[in-house]
Amino acid sequence: MAAKARVARKTRNPDLIRGVGKYSRSKMYHKRGLWAIKAKNGGVFPRHDAKPAAEAPSVKPPKFYPAEDVKKPLVNKHKPKPTKLRASITPGTVLIILAGRFKGKRVVFLKQLSSGLLLVTGPFKINGVPLRRVNQSYVIGTSTKVNISGVNVDKFDDKYFAKALEKKKKKGEGEFFEAEKEDKNKLPEERKDDQKSVDASLIKSIEAVPDLKTYLTARFSLRSGMKPHELVF
Repeated sequence: MAAKARVARKTRNPDLIRGVGKYSRSKMYHKRGLWAIKAKNGGVFPRHDAKPAAEAPSVKPPKFYPAEDVKKPLVNKHKPKPTKLRASITPGTVLIILAGRFKGKRVVFLKQLSSGLLLVTGPFKINGVPLRRVNQSYVIGTSTKVNISGVNVDKFDDKYFAKALEKKKKKGEGEFFEAEKEDKNKLPEERKDDQKSVDASLIKSIEAVPDLKTYLTARFSLRSGMKPHELVF
């Protein structure tokens, strides 16, 4: 590819001979329009202030840098959306728990908490399931309903089930080998009273329906020959 030919720069005041222009200084003053710029600014040429010099850093940067770049955590702009409750699960619905300590137990759904978890209870007096939170991914909703209009669950939220953080104490050489007699997992009396108050009103509604108490006591399980996709809950 051929190089582009250089184009000579055109000037408004061409030289007659070297160092002597065609037009005088006063002629170029009018030709360049400097008179208009001066008249526009009140008879004075505009002056631009010099840019302020950048301030020197108070702390000098280190001479040496780490070999590996330190990764900065990215800003998380994700806003959690409220969990949508399944249409088959409504307050009072009997659910079947599919995983965890109470796998196969039937429980009564009371309400959905702000975290999206389900608040359920056995009741404890009938099948041993206390007030607890369950993820709706691990339950099956049945067509059986229980009237929970008399049950007050306003005080139960996610903070109610939060565990209290305890600082670990350093054990001495003698205490390490001695068995501790303190009950660490002792349930507070307030929890027991809340369980009794919820169960009392719930059991009245359960006993009013024939065979419902026996249904909640029985554990759900699959036997040989049973087809889960054909079951009606």
